[in-house]
Amino acid sequence: MSRTLQWVKTHCARMDHGGCALLVGVRDNRIIHIKGDPEGFLNKGYTCIKGTASPDRLHHPDRLVHPLKRAEKRGEGKWKRISWEEALNEIAENFEKIKTQYGARGVAFCVGMPKGLDHFVLIRLANLFGSPNVVASQDVCHAPREITGIHTCGFYPVADLHYPSRLVVLWGSNITSTNEEGEICSMLMKQLKEGTELIVIDPRRIDLARKASLSLQIRPGTDNALALGFLHVIIEEFLYDRDFVEKWTSGFNDLADHVKKYTPEMVSQITRVPTDFIRDAARRYARAKPAAIQWGNPIEQNVHTFHTIRALICLMAICGNLDVPGGNVDASDPKILSLSSFVRADLLPDKRKEMISAHHHVIPRLMTVAPSYFKKAVLEGIPYPVKAAYIMCANPLLSYAGSRQTYDALMNLDFFAVAEIFMTPTAALADIVLPVASHFEFDDIGHYGLGHGYILARPKVVDPPEECWPDIKILNELGKRVSPPEYWHEDHRQFLEDVLKPSGLSYSQFVDAGYLKGAERFKKYEDGGFVTPTGKVELRLITAEKFNLTPLPGFTQFPEEDDPEYPLVLTGSKSRYYLHSSYRWLEKLRKRSPHPKAEIHPETAEEYGITDGEEVIIDTRYGAITQMAHLTEDICPGIVNAEHGWWYPEAGSASLYEWDRANFNILTSTHNLGREFGTPNLKGIGCRISKK
Repeated sequence: MSRTLQWVKTHCARMDHGGCALLVGVRDNRIIHIKGDPEGFLNKGYTCIKGTASPDRLHHPDRLVHPLKRAEKRGEGKWKRISWEEALNEIAENFEKIKTQYGARGVAFCVGMPKGLDHFVLIRLANLFGSPNVVASQDVCHAPREITGIHTCGFYPVADLHYPSRLVVLWGSNITSTNEEGEICSMLMKQLKEGTELIVIDPRRIDLARKASLSLQIRPGTDNALALGFLHVIIEEFLYDRDFVEKWTSGFNDLADHVKKYTPEMVSQITRVPTDFIRDAARRYARAKPAAIQWGNPIEQNVHTFHTIRALICLMAICGNLDVPGGNVDASDPKILSLSSFVRADLLPDKRKEMISAHHHVIPRLMTVAPSYFKKAVLEGIPYPVKAAYIMCANPLLSYAGSRQTYDALMNLDFFAVAEIFMTPTAALADIVLPVASHFEFDDIGHYGLGHGYILARPKVVDPPEECWPDIKILNELGKRVSPPEYWHEDHRQFLEDVLKPSGLSYSQFVDAGYLKGAERFKKYEDGGFVTPTGKVELRLITAEKFNLTPLPGFTQFPEEDDPEYPLVLTGSKSRYYLHSSYRWLEKLRKRSPHPKAEIHPETAEEYGITDGEEVIIDTRYGAITQMAHLTEDICPGIVNAEHGWWYPEAGSASLYEWDRANFNILTSTHNLGREFGTPNLKGIGCRISKK
């Protein structure tokens, strides 16, 4: 046995959105030590607690290491070990049976948050099988920002933290906890040390609020109103970039007339942000050149997400902060294979018309199915029946809104298979469970298709257990069984070479480089305008009538109407120690966060007779859960912040790991959805609390 510690460079994945370059110390096929790589393109030596704990997944005693087939009734926790050949053939036979009876669209392919090539190999599999239904949580994460950006200014406006900004606005982005999509907090922290000003907009006083000039603690679900208030101040006081507005925007006069009614006084009543704070923050943003808005996905988690994002892009535009260094940029990809070519979109040309979402008239370019619409198809056959599913990198029973409805949908499927590292509440209901290789155990490419202008090398560091396969390999082998085999590779790793071929690099050369970044070009609109019908930023959408969209962003009501029976306002957040519902079985992380915490202001707690550290029942119109009360002045009176993603691996499969005890999505519903994306309300929900 070797005693020499070998250091390998790779990038983090599946513990967060990924992006931190890591130095991994390996001995005898075992990871001994992990630290941030000081040469890391994004993190410069930083990594979070999840990253350093990540090797604990690989040799955990509860890890899945063999394919399993359900042996008794669904959810009873009785399993039979089978071979990979049996497992893949079983899935293929069931999918083909459904296809024969209901058509390929009767099978859905569901994915969570992999952030690697596996996401796109899954879409390729769906396309080749003939199903238009790839189900993803994009309705509440990423897609609203990306697609609304494309409609408004022709691109997805990414906060440029690589160049200095005079001001950064963290709008619903708790970047020191989540490092969302490669926007690593170390980049922002460096700027703050060098004098960049910070404004934080969040219902909670997050850690970085203490470094901010202003902290605006907003009522959850009213971000669109606050953004409209900013627009009112900036336009009313002539603080906008007149040259840019005149040359490069369309509909400014309409917008100016529209926002006159959104005075700081009116907006303050809606958002609970003091009037002076609204004026001050708007002025600071308008006067800082350049300024970036680092927006987090909480703004995408209520029915008004389209209006919020439209208003924020209008804000970026009229202040001249679009596609400038240190602003919100149009990031250019390196020379790599296009997504449409990789997923073979050409082989399913009618997908847009055939997918479940088409029936619900979602916004054009949204090419995944919102979970709420998937469940409607399963439970009600609307617009047609869906009878089977393949699920990977996802735990829908915890992550989809309306968890009891999700349970009913999973139980109503004729067949579904799950690919997982550990048994989860969702996997425990499946017919087939496939053991997957974890990060560090296979070669991958990170951040492909995210619109941030770069891809990251994630080379294999150690070998997985013998029967744990990378998701890419599983999909490649399943694809050969359910679609023309000539579209699949002998070796799944050829997909890596396919992506890189236009760059002229092999995968090994890419690994040596560490990352590939697209060319840096700013103000690209000066060469031919914005990629919109008008060639300008559309403050008023010219395509609104055609697509049945609202032409100007607005605020009409709270995500849910106030109800005296539920007088408090519920929001939710992720724990910095976990990734959504994952990794609560890792002792190193569980010790740091052993219980789900519900943050409550001391005044609110006193009103309801609740003390710090005791169990509290949170209930809404849709259900009730129990979490531990954490009294803090970092949240405003009248607001309750519950933790997302909680279940109890130690509780055992007989109870489905107590999936409904503290699960935030027991408190949510799909009865009211945003039309543009099918987004449910995860923020701004009426609730009440009581002692356990």
